[in-house]
Amino acid sequence: MELQNQAQEIDAPTTITIKGILGLLMSSTDPKESGKRVISLGIGDPTAYSCFHASNAAQEGVVEALRSTKFNGYAPTAGLPQTREAIAEYLSRDLPYKLPADSVYVTAGCTQAIEIALSVLARPGANILLPRPCFPIYGLCASFRNIEVRYFDLHPEQGWEVDLDAVADLADHNTVAMVIINPGNPCGNVYSYQHLKKIAETAKRLGIVVIADEVYGHLAFGANPFVPMGIFGSIAPVVTLGSLSKRWLVPGWRLGWLVINDPDGSLMSPKFVERIKKYCDICGGPATFIQAAVPEIVEQTQDVFFRKTINILKQTSDICYQKIEDINGITCPTKPKGAMAFMVKPNLSRMKDISDDIDFCFKLAKEESVIILPGLAVGLKNWIRITFAVDVPALEEAMERLKSFCGRHSY
Repeated sequence: MELQNQAQEIDAPTTITIKGILGLLMSSTDPKESGKRVISLGIGDPTAYSCFHASNAAQEGVVEALRSTKFNGYAPTAGLPQTREAIAEYLSRDLPYKLPADSVYVTAGCTQAIEIALSVLARPGANILLPRPCFPIYGLCASFRNIEVRYFDLHPEQGWEVDLDAVADLADHNTVAMVIINPGNPCGNVYSYQHLKKIAETAKRLGIVVIADEVYGHLAFGANPFVPMGIFGSIAPVVTLGSLSKRWLVPGWRLGWLVINDPDGSLMSPKFVERIKKYCDICGGPATFIQAAVPEIVEQTQDVFFRKTINILKQTSDICYQKIEDINGITCPTKPKGAMAFMVKPNLSRMKDISDDIDFCFKLAKEESVIILPGLAVGLKNWIRITFAVDVPALEEAMERLKSFCGRHSY
């Protein structure tokens, strides 16, 4: 009864947050009763595990900026000029054109970049197209801005590619943008150049903006390399969102960016730019000394640091996928190829006394002290999201507990 009451507290996807659900799940664990330590495969914060840590360049850059005492005051609301320039240079490495620094706006993590993007695109009667499944902050921000949300499906058996026919059917004259998350959260997919180009061409036909969430940019370890959506900015305007959080393993530093990829100038009207600037004036940005460290962080971090992270994520994703393949009652349609999490589907028809994904996750937390995110949190009911940015011993133990749980509850 207690678990049912907790599950009932979880509402529709436009009113829930991942942290809120994980908090409820954590409160239902009882390590003393189960005799097992809590292992969370629910949140994409790799810093909880010792195998993931910030680069020396990042740490030294922040210490140097702080000790200089030059960055204790307010920064310009769009960001320090040297920070904007460094981010523009960093992103331009992968583009066929050079980004101007004034197309970059420094934000307090990618979450604030999402909020700004939706706020400046909002207008009376507007709607936005979101993928299903999707990072829930988009739906939450849209509801706060009175933007209607329309969901297009991703195809799990096709590497979670976008259903472009559905996008075309959903869009109308009030559609302001579509959101693409690549590498994918929560699916662990990495889109091909060809698929991203088709997305851009679809957006052009519909006359809408592409919001490209690339917070997991470059965290790709499958056949497809990471391709930034900004490459197709001359086909359709792209608003790129990103951060230091995942690639540099510093989510708590809250340093993100919103970038306008618009080489033809179809979006960057004076009015649009003014709206972004005014919104930045209202909400402020990240700490000035963190901003000041960005040039050193992006210029001095060695490739060996990035390769190590990719190697760990490939290893842990392989372990996760192989373990899931060995569990009766759970299927994984697509092996993860990037990011830090992926979606799998429990076969609830073969499980006794488990009604849905919420029930599955609450009972798993209580019985096995393992935290996994129910699919409802990302808009895909009766699926679950598993985070693999976890050290190997903890991951293997958690997966063994998941296997025991499924065996105990299966017919």
